[in-house]
Amino acid sequence: MMPIRRIPSLLFGSLFFALVVMVMLLPAASFAQIGVSITIGPPALPVYEQPPCPAEGYIWMPGYWAYGEYGYYWVPGTWVLAPQPGFLWTPGYWGWGGGVFLFHEGYWGPHVGFYGGIAYGFGYFGEGYEGGRWDNGRFFYNQSVNNVNVTNIHNVYNTTVINNNTTVNRVSYNGGEGGINVRPRPEDESAARERHIPPVAEQNRHVEAARANPELRASANQGRPPIAATPKPGAFRDRAVVPAKEAGAPYNPAANRGQAEQRGNPQAGRPENNVPRPGNNEQAGRPNNVPRPGNNEQAGRPNNVPRPPVPAHAKDIQPHERLAPANTGNPKRDQKYQAQQEKLYQRQEQDHQKLQQKQEQEHQRLAQRNADEVRKQQVEQKHQQQTQQMEQRHENQMQKMQNKQRPR
Repeated sequence: MMPIRRIPSLLFGSLFFALVVMVMLLPAASFAQIGVSITIGPPALPVYEQPPCPAEGYIWMPGYWAYGEYGYYWVPGTWVLAPQPGFLWTPGYWGWGGGVFLFHEGYWGPHVGFYGGIAYGFGYFGEGYEGGRWDNGRFFYNQSVNNVNVTNIHNVYNTTVINNNTTVNRVSYNGGEGGINVRPRPEDESAARERHIPPVAEQNRHVEAARANPELRASANQGRPPIAATPKPGAFRDRAVVPAKEAGAPYNPAANRGQAEQRGNPQAGRPENNVPRPGNNEQAGRPNNVPRPGNNEQAGRPNNVPRPPVPAHAKDIQPHERLAPANTGNPKRDQKYQAQQEKLYQRQEQDHQKLQQKQEQEHQRLAQRNADEVRKQQVEQKHQQQTQQMEQRHENQMQKMQNKQRPR
């Protein structure tokens, strides 16, 4: 999810394999405890508005400060399609413990669990979720705390939320000096024991795109990111993108000089979240922000640079590099091409999500049936073929779009 430092590929492969095994052995309730730990807390949460909900079934994921090789960077808040009816998003949060700040990863589940008491806003006011509820497979939005267009979305209600917290602040971490002093409630602990789903592919790609954007680094925006929220994951160029109104507090540059460490692997000297996601080991020897294969012409890389292998699973695919804005000399034609380009991105994103869900369901069935290694290998080969075929199709579509938008 975050950039990696260059280390020998053999050593990296061993470390990565050990981490994957460790994660696989963890119980579901412990999933949210895997994260990056550093010694200085993140900046305050910026002040920003929520973009309109794009469609029914989307759940708000509040923005937060993540950590990369250049220090803290802002992951814009965004609307994410719930992975299945009845599931809600528990935001991740930074917490102090053992002399370091540890990031607790967010997750999907039947109930919203503990997220550090952080007042992210838009329904997440420190405890639980006041932004909406599921009813008979449909999500109903609390219009008093969400930006919902009732012309497009009719599942709405109005419930005024009373904030009993007399101290209003933009603090973005739990515990430690100046942090939120809140502990999990019994219902939070109960939610932590339920079945969870990790962040979906769209969310991971959203984080990767934020990490690769220099403007979102706290050192560059001084705690006031130019892209504070987006209407959908990764839609950083959408007209509905929302900039921060102001920083939540005066920016402290020292926060970007924090020392990062990997718990359980001190020799690595890098955040745990920097480890590439399973199925993408082949690309471990290069930074994650290298443009995706098939788009070298737009990325400014020499065409003779070898292409990295395509990931084996849809969940491991990184975002496509966006094409440069059309400049044919005809404003109307450029606007038309821009709309076509956005439509293509959305269609490809749907392809990613559908294939990911299909592959994950097949993995679950294999686990339930205790399939043998031969069957597992057959399924893995099929998934790799599906993923490669989809990526090749998407690359061809992007190339066709690029050729179409060239000046005539």
